[in-house]
Amino acid sequence: MNLIKGKIHSLESFGTVDGPGIRFVTFLQGCPLRCQYCHNPDTWDAHRAVKYEYTPQELLDEVLKYKNFIKSGGVTLTGGEPLMQPDFAREYFRLCKEAGLHTALDTSGAIYNEKTLAVLDYTDLVLLDIKALDADRCRKVCGSDGRNALLLLDELQRRGIAVWLRHVVVPGLTDDDAALDALVDFLRPYTVIQKIEWLPYHTMGVFKYEELGLDYPLKGVEPLSAERIREIRERYRDVFPVKK
Repeated sequence: MNLIKGKIHSLESFGTVDGPGIRFVTFLQGCPLRCQYCHNPDTWDAHRAVKYEYTPQELLDEVLKYKNFIKSGGVTLTGGEPLMQPDFAREYFRLCKEAGLHTALDTSGAIYNEKTLAVLDYTDLVLLDIKALDADRCRKVCGSDGRNALLLLDELQRRGIAVWLRHVVVPGLTDDDAALDALVDFLRPYTVIQKIEWLPYHTMGVFKYEELGLDYPLKGVEPLSAERIREIRERYRDVFPVKK
């Protein structure tokens, strides 16, 4: 299994936003979605040349250089979409668990099959990005109806794997009180959800589209205001409080 090579876009040794504590975050190359607000379009192409290609053991060896710093946190796989490289992700997480490290998977849930579900065997936490509950709205956001993400959520509930739900709020696209209420109501029965992270739309990745010669889909859309995201967070403040 260690002959598997992961195509890695970038590494972050002291991540603080992709799971609990200080984390070693690995961004894998490749993504099947085309979210209008994506700020990492350079991760889309699974065949693009990358700076790093590691076996699972080689990546763990790199992680262990920082073990004293991340011992109260852990490791996170993100992307792109890490489930585009399920064999690598599963073996890497297996080795991390053997080393006593907490594992977190940051995914859109867009790919749902036997291989991707096998990654969950060694996953402690899933950061699941729900683009939109309504299938038509979801297609507009990312090009997919979002059904696989909901299937994944059901599987996480069955397995009892902790979930942090993520939802990006975009003016004119997903900033809709009725839709947000419907999403929260849909999620309430899931006991594995520890919290919802409401993420404000920003434009920090626009320069990457320019560098890649791509048109930015949300050109002219202003970042979500600080006031609006505070309002949303307050509105749902008591929904899924983190369980200790």
